[in-house]
Amino acid sequence: MGKMAAAVGSVATLATEPGEDAFRKLFRFYRQSRPGTPDLGGVIDFSAAHAARGTGPGAHKVIVSQLSVSSVSDHDAHRAGLQPVSKWRAYGLEGYPGYQWHWVKQCLKLYSQKPNVCNLDKHMAKEETRDLWEQSKEFLRYKEVNKRRPRSLLEKLRWVTLGYHYNWDSKKYSADHYTPFPSDLAFLSEQIAAACGFQGFRAEAGILNYYRLDSTLGIHVDRSELDHSKPLLSFSFGQSAIFLLGGLKRDEAPTAMFMHSGDIMVMSGSSRLLNHAVPKVLPSPEGKSLPCCLETPLPAVLPRDSVVEPCSVEDWKVCASYLETARVNMTVRQVLATDQDFPSEPREENKRDITAEGFCHLDDKNSPVKRARLNPDS
Repeated sequence: MGKMAAAVGSVATLATEPGEDAFRKLFRFYRQSRPGTPDLGGVIDFSAAHAARGTGPGAHKVIVSQLSVSSVSDHDAHRAGLQPVSKWRAYGLEGYPGYQWHWVKQCLKLYSQKPNVCNLDKHMAKEETRDLWEQSKEFLRYKEVNKRRPRSLLEKLRWVTLGYHYNWDSKKYSADHYTPFPSDLAFLSEQIAAACGFQGFRAEAGILNYYRLDSTLGIHVDRSELDHSKPLLSFSFGQSAIFLLGGLKRDEAPTAMFMHSGDIMVMSGSSRLLNHAVPKVLPSPEGKSLPCCLETPLPAVLPRDSVVEPCSVEDWKVCASYLETARVNMTVRQVLATDQDFPSEPREENKRDITAEGFCHLDDKNSPVKRARLNPDS
């Protein structure tokens, strides 16, 4: 409690800049925070056992959520690389209604490839971005040999869009800008949604964000989907981050919580349209390059119909090297309600550049770009 008091005191004495709202004030505080100091004492840590016992920072807001255990069979959970739902721990926040190797490899090796869209498309020829993995793996495998080398293309990657490709300029999705959504990620998302009580969820659009240690995600609301009755699913891998969840207006101070590797956040109900942001990515504690949950490889034997596949030692070496200084986040959304179609758009609207930079991008010091637990029992 002493640490929390110190952190709250620091926030209270932080000078408010002209025109600054409560959310922006806390965003700035955590962006400037230092790991290992009382600055982080007010951040809720769902991985800590005390979070469920009602002690520790912000624990008065934490409530245990019930899952629909019978909605997902143990076999389907295993197919998606998940523990049985009966072993998951799920939490909600009072006042807020509402085997990782495979997925890391997919984000870096497969989902970054064409026909999916990424931030590099606007600045490079299609041939140059055709296989970011092959062009980057040698750099990443031996990056410790020469730390002053130029960054690989994967290290310059900031976002990838899947399914209905988000138009950063118009802030819309359209029927014209669509490529097949990855079947493995769709299956995983459907199991998570079903366990949380959202039967029939369809994974139609995904935004993958690739954070460096100096990246932030600005304050925003995900409102571009045409159906807000379905949840937004967010999967985190690699280095931890501070996530801020606010209210409908920015003058409401947000709640700070850690997002660790393997965490899944489900924003649903009235929390679906709340302001949120990531002001800080936290480097691993000294002496540890990766979270221990990433040390466990996939089981040697997988179900015959498993959607996850073995990750070779060689591929994981590249992924692990990347994640030592990065965080990857997958957000999955259902865009349309059942039997709903996109409204007709003026012809000029359909011609807008879907890779244009705008709206709410991931930001790091060098380039502007946009923005729960796969081992749920750990």
